[in-house]
Amino acid sequence: MINVAIDGPAGAGKSTIAKAAAKKLGYIYVDTGALYRTVGVYSIRTKTDYKDPEAVEKTLPHIHVDLKFIGGVQHVFLNGEDVSEEIRLPESSMAASAVSAVPAVRAFLFDLQREIAKKNNCIMDGRDIGTVVLPNADVKIFLTADPEKRAERRYKELLEKGQKVEFQDVLDDLVKRDYDDSHRAVAPLKPAEDSILVNTTTLSLEESIAAIIDTIKENL
Repeated sequence: MINVAIDGPAGAGKSTIAKAAAKKLGYIYVDTGALYRTVGVYSIRTKTDYKDPEAVEKTLPHIHVDLKFIGGVQHVFLNGEDVSEEIRLPESSMAASAVSAVPAVRAFLFDLQREIAKKNNCIMDGRDIGTVVLPNADVKIFLTADPEKRAERRYKELLEKGQKVEFQDVLDDLVKRDYDDSHRAVAPLKPAEDSILVNTTTLSLEESIAAIIDTIKENL
């Protein structure tokens, strides 16, 4: 199987770009961030303090996360319920950042991610795919963009979904998540030593997708 690992900070466009690239290459797309967001959603729903590692760990036996590809599109299920939309809410994003720092949560989701990679040609994106989950991936990419550009993209995305948000709040949340993700003790966000840096600050979406596809083809 051919495995491509794409890591990078929040709002870099990993999901959108990786999904489009996977479709054009005929690979399965795996959004690992969606898995952590799902655990975060469970914490929110059960009023569990997602900043308390012990409290989060106690919820894991009650959580079943599943990925299903429906019409080629990834859907995420929490205990049988499709939560693909709910996991994209800002609060879910912050909860995901917190629970992803819990070793027990990472172990809980680790096997699911690797099993998918073993069985499929896939592009998997997240924070530690190239460094921890798929250290032997055929191609490793670190996708990034300037914070302001990433916040601008996320802001527009949320507005298009009908959410009432302020740009400064989106930027502040993104900067905080960058710090939390890169300073956590377990699997911090950082480029793998053999990863290829792709910066999309000045690129359009189509240009970004093309850059990723070219990078993959050039390094296989």
